[in-house]
This record gives sequence, C-alpha cells and structure tokens, in this order.
Amino acid sequence: MSTQTCILIGAGMDCGKRRRGCIMGPDAYRTAGLAGTLNDLGWQVEDRGNIDAPQWVPDAPKGKVHAREECIAWTKLLAQAAETAIQDGFPIFLGGDHALSLGTVAGVATHAARIDRPLFVLWLDAHPDINSPETTASGNLHGTPIAYVTGQDGFEGFPAVQSPVPAENVCFIGLRSVDAPERDFIIRSGMTAIDMRQIDERGIAAPLAEFLHKVSAADGMLHVSLDVDFLEPAIAPAAGTTVPGGATFREAHLVMEMLHDSGLVTSLDLVELNPYLDDRGRTASLMVDLTASLFGRRVFDRPTRSY
Repeated sequence: MSTQTCILIGAGMDCGKRRRGCIMGPDAYRTAGLAGTLNDLGWQVEDRGNIDAPQWVPDAPKGKVHAREECIAWTKLLAQAAETAIQDGFPIFLGGDHALSLGTVAGVATHAARIDRPLFVLWLDAHPDINSPETTASGNLHGTPIAYVTGQDGFEGFPAVQSPVPAENVCFIGLRSVDAPERDFIIRSGMTAIDMRQIDERGIAAPLAEFLHKVSAADGMLHVSLDVDFLEPAIAPAAGTTVPGGATFREAHLVMEMLHDSGLVTSLDLVELNPYLDDRGRTASLMVDLTASLFGRRVFDRPTRSY
C-alpha cells in the first residue's frame, strides 16, 4: 500500500437482499470515526460522499430475483466509481449490502487489466456468494458477486465484465454457510476456500500467508471484501445474515495486520453493516478498528474502551 491517499465512497446499496437497513451503513462508518482514524495513521483522506442511489423498488414476488434493475443500475455506477477512484488513491467502499461488490470488483479489475497487473480478490465472508440470478434460491443478489466478476453466465442485463477475475485468483476465508452448487463450483474452478474448520485446525495465519505469497509472486493487486458476517456474531451483531462460529476479534485483527504487512492491498469493501441491528454502534466501531489494522495500527496501540 504505497499510496498515502484514501478515498472514501459511500455505497448505501440496500437492494441486494430483502431485509433493509444497510442504506445507513456508510454514515455509520463516518460516525464511528473512520476518516479521523485514518488521518491519525498518517493517511490523507478524501471523502467523495455517497453515490446517488437508484430509486428503491418494492420486493419482487417470492421466488423471483429481488430488485434486478436496481442492482444493475448500482453495478454500473459503482464500477465507474471504482475504476476512477483507484487511479487516484486507495478506494474504500462503505456499504451497503454485499451486492455492491458486483460493481466495485469489476471496476478495479478493469483498472488492473489496463496497467497489465493481475487482480486477486480476498473474500472475508461466511458465504462464498457464487450463485447467479438464475441459480439463487433466495432471489437476493448479494449472493452473486463472485460469480459475476469471474465471468459466469446468468447475468443478462448487467454490464459486461470487461476483465473477469480468474477463478484461481479468488480466496475465501471464513466460510461456514455454503450451498451445495457453490461447493461444487469452488472445487471445479480452483478457487481457494478456507472454511472455519481449516482455521480451527491450522489457524488463520498459515492459509492467508500462502495466498499472499501467491499474490506477491504474480505482482498482483489485491482487493479485499470484508463482510460483517465474517465475524463472530457475538462481537459483530449488525448483519442480517449472521452465522455462528465466525472469526474472533484476534483472528480478524491478525488478518488485517498481515494484509498491512504484505503491502499488497489496493482497494477495500466494507459491507453488510446494518446499523438498525447494531448495539450502540458496536459493530461499526469494530469494523473501523479492523480497517485501522489494515492501514497500520497494531492492536497494542488501540486505546482501551468499555462498552
């Protein structure tokens, strides 16, 4: 991370699923002090505000894809914003449900291809999100970004992905809720998938280090997508899709510290924060603390705080 300018882009996308509330996510990060935290770490911060949202539409009938046209509109806006911002600094996309990554990853992938560097994606999430609009059982498009950005079929009407991310450049860490078709696709495609059992057996540092070595050897750019439900719900309750058994406070900070040490990360999503479900801003504050670790703060520098 050689640049010293962070670019904050609010993406209150709230249409990738039916449970509302993520629209408030960007401002919750700001209220939790994200910009000031980054300033204190020596980074210049440019806040470009919130992307003007497409108009929200009511739920689609049960069994149908929810808000397809709205998600398409968001994807176009976010891809453009991401492609522009990564030319100017280190973009941090403040979400917003995980469907925002349909656009953010596609946009940074276009930039990476333009400068002839491979893009890698680290997906910190309980779910792999590799369904398509045709295969999703829930109809929620926040479960589709990895399928879209790796160039899979089923996204008619969405903008064409200019530079699909090779499946072998994707790494999932924290998986513990995977559909059977998703599991089969991961195995066939050569994606790296680190579920919580592997973390229990090996720890979180070893598999992450192996992936980072792969990125470094390829002179790759690394996009990190951090979902609140990567974390144990007891410490991060503000997600609509919590799954027990997530990453602990220390495991999550270790991941971020290792990412900082690698110097490979070039863009970041902070997603699935639903302040409506939070406890006095607890999850937002933790996500800001994790971002601080990614940008150079060590846990022993963290001030004591009581809740």
